[in-house]
Amino acid sequence: MDLLDILFTVGLFAVFLSFLPFTLVFLFLHLGSSRQVLENSDESFNSPSEDSDTIIHFVTGGFSGATKVALEIVRGSNQNQNFKSILVLRRKKSTDPMRVQQVIDGGIEVCLVPGWAHLATILEFTRLLKKWNPRVLVCHGFSEHLWGRYAGILAKVPHIIHVEHNSRERYSPWRLRQARWLSRYTGQIVGVSEGVRQNLLRLDFPHDKTIAINNGINLEPYQSLKHTNFRDRSPNIVMAARFAKQKDHLTLIRAVGVLVKRGFSPDVYLAGTGNNRHSARAQSLVKDLEVQDYVHFLGFCDYIPDLLLSNRICVLSTHYEGMPLSLSEGMAAGCAVIGSSVVGVKEMINHKHDGLLVEPLSTEALADGLETLLTDLDLAERLASTARQRAMNELSTEVMVDRYEQMIVSLLQRKI
Repeated sequence: MDLLDILFTVGLFAVFLSFLPFTLVFLFLHLGSSRQVLENSDESFNSPSEDSDTIIHFVTGGFSGATKVALEIVRGSNQNQNFKSILVLRRKKSTDPMRVQQVIDGGIEVCLVPGWAHLATILEFTRLLKKWNPRVLVCHGFSEHLWGRYAGILAKVPHIIHVEHNSRERYSPWRLRQARWLSRYTGQIVGVSEGVRQNLLRLDFPHDKTIAINNGINLEPYQSLKHTNFRDRSPNIVMAARFAKQKDHLTLIRAVGVLVKRGFSPDVYLAGTGNNRHSARAQSLVKDLEVQDYVHFLGFCDYIPDLLLSNRICVLSTHYEGMPLSLSEGMAAGCAVIGSSVVGVKEMINHKHDGLLVEPLSTEALADGLETLLTDLDLAERLASTARQRAMNELSTEVMVDRYEQMIVSLLQRKI
């Protein structure tokens, strides 16, 4: 067998594996004993015992923004004691056991399922769902919302929710077809901003099931920590974001190079871990532009509130978003915020009212916006004050959790 034969065989096997989860669930639905029920009703599963108020949230174990949102919903729901919520993480290579333990120590019940193969994820998660017998399953983010919903169908969970966390997910044509098919057995589809919802509708997800619930953040650290007067803060820049294809650290670094040539010398703090390749590219660009004295790589940072509260400017240079938590945190901290004018960010910032929007991928536009905030302190302070007030009124986890709970209660009241 030559190399071409081997590659062809491997390719066929990969295609087979990609179709296997869909095939198994399709056969279960259409050839199993539940077939007639499914054909006659949207409420297609047998109900668990009525005294079971367990809600399962399924999300990546990579501790992305989706993980943080799911964690806050679980924490808020358990504090309200309306439901018993459990967080299930799909294990990734980047899953940090210490961070998982921190979540557990915080009083959240956490379970990990294997992530080395989609079928392994589905089978183990199905087993756990049958054990817990939840009334609602909430599947967060791509591609977890595919594998989680397959497991939910196999386990006959009565109500399944799909939460889309980004405006530009990595849908191949086959995975998009799966997601649309799964929407038949999904009670509600949630976009984490109106921009995400509109994108879901453009992808032909069902209009009557698709709603928007804005992400929220825990405001307590920003309320309890000393809110330093804006003008007493360091005139520096913070970007808290993981290193990934989605984020645009490179344009920010180039903008710093432009600012240095214009005579400015701000410290720029890049907080976050992520993909080593993207991080290495950013560090290489810093060296090439000779801005090592200005750009600081902080890695994983567990003191984001302190960092933001002690500096004036929060920036998010990005290619696309859902509803970025880093901007919400910057606004809550009373920073002057500036972001790329892309879906997800445009819904967050009202230009020149509570922040600045700049053309994406434009070094000059970002440099100009940062220069404005560094030099026009009256404008920067006004934007920061307005942004903080908006965050306190609109962007709390309490508001987010309340909307999710209202949605879940509405689903539970539907006739099974």
